[in-house]
Amino acid sequence: MLTQTLSPVQKNVSIIPANPQALRGSTRKKKLRVAAYCRVSTDQEEQQSSYQAQIDYYTAKINGNKDWALAGIFADEGITGTSAKKRTEFLKLMKLCEKGKVDLVLTKSISRFSRNTLDCLGYIRKLKEKGIPIIFEKECINTMQMASEMTISLLGSFAQAESESISKNVTWGKRQSFKNGNVTFQYSRFLGYEKGEDGKPKIVPEEAVIVKRIFQSYLSGYSIVKIKEELESEGISSGTGKKVWSTNAIRYMLRNEKYIGDALLQKTYVTDFLTKKSKKNQGEIPQYYVTGNHEGIISKELFNLVQEEIARRASKRKVSQKATKTEQGKYSSKYALSELLVCGGCGVRYRRVTWARNGKKKIVWRCINRLEYGTKYCKESPTIEEYSLQDAIMKAICDAVKDKDELIDTLKHSLRVALNAEDDTVDSATIQTRIEELDSVMMDLVELNSRSSASADYFDQKFKEISDERTSLQGRLRDHEQRQIITQNNSARMRELFEILEKANFSLDEYDEALVKQLISKVTVVSAEKIQITFKGGLEVEQGL
Repeated sequence: MLTQTLSPVQKNVSIIPANPQALRGSTRKKKLRVAAYCRVSTDQEEQQSSYQAQIDYYTAKINGNKDWALAGIFADEGITGTSAKKRTEFLKLMKLCEKGKVDLVLTKSISRFSRNTLDCLGYIRKLKEKGIPIIFEKECINTMQMASEMTISLLGSFAQAESESISKNVTWGKRQSFKNGNVTFQYSRFLGYEKGEDGKPKIVPEEAVIVKRIFQSYLSGYSIVKIKEELESEGISSGTGKKVWSTNAIRYMLRNEKYIGDALLQKTYVTDFLTKKSKKNQGEIPQYYVTGNHEGIISKELFNLVQEEIARRASKRKVSQKATKTEQGKYSSKYALSELLVCGGCGVRYRRVTWARNGKKKIVWRCINRLEYGTKYCKESPTIEEYSLQDAIMKAICDAVKDKDELIDTLKHSLRVALNAEDDTVDSATIQTRIEELDSVMMDLVELNSRSSASADYFDQKFKEISDERTSLQGRLRDHEQRQIITQNNSARMRELFEILEKANFSLDEYDEALVKQLISKVTVVSAEKIQITFKGGLEVEQGL
């Protein structure tokens, strides 16, 4: 057997020299694809000229360089610089850069590029990773030549601070305007008004009719959805000119004090100047209420009644804790009695129910508590057939208004009694004068305390006496104002009832849902044989079933 001895392998490295001459003849110098970004932040005339000037400047600058090719001029007009989300042209530019279709970006300054430091640095880093420099001409900065981000971060912070300062100045200006009672209108979407020759809101008669109808329909018991459906079915245009109505728009109209000629200013405020996020003002900053700013379409009485009805519908409590649809808090405009019929035993509303027995259907009304829980919460709540209930209600209405002139006189007398019952001993002007006197005395005591050597206990006692009297007077003033509001609302209800009674024809043979909603505020089930009907004017009658 032969044995072969292998010699060790020796490692050898050879150098292949570079030959740049071989490529030199085939390489052409490639033009840089250059894009520019421009922005102005307002739509004032002088800013518009600046906007166009920036576009013209960069177009000429890029086309005038033989080594550059124009990749596009991206310009946002009248857009905020604090948020990139709102700058569509800026985002288009960034997308082109990501796709590798831009080699260089030109812009006037850091503040034109972005006033948000984090956004600014974020986009610079993204483009830097792709080898795309940004040249800020005002600051003479090329982002690819920066040894550190410190400079751009610092300058970006200055730009952000400048934007914040501008935002604060604008906010201050708006708040001063609010304080002075200056009211602005968005006429393009405000139904019922147009800008008059004197610059103030002017009523548009044909639109005012629609506004009044919406308020009156809501007070008559219509739901917002029902109002929307009726307006759309009749082809009536909304404030924006569209044939489709928004329930939110109707809800906003019903709450809008501008329809009575007043204006509440600073309903919202901006919480973050960068995101421009606004928040409902719930007392964080002052609000200003301007009365008599312009001619109203709706009376204050009607407006207050609508606000009361909105609150009533919104404040209903849930009766059932089960996984059912039965809630006292769910407003129903389909059946008037869903809102009016109340159990005399437990105070909870009745609900419309369909009974099916021996193949026959029958509509009845039952107490919600009894329906959901049996006799646990309500032991005395009779089931009432709908036709008997409706007949009894219509009979009560007809009986009550057989001599409607006498009824109107009775209601007017009740109204006068209610108005005279108002506490005439309370003189709000006198109370306010006394409060101002106490404030003056308090200031004198503060000054005296700073110069006197008298004991602190003495001043504490005096301060307490003044504070207690002031608190008591303010309480009396609030109570007086609240009673006035209640009296005014009751007066408005009575006057509304007068109008209905004077216009109505009560020779009715059929149950009328709309009439019941207009005339009656409550129907209480006393027993299986009797109900108590409360009219909106306060009149109460008992009626057999």
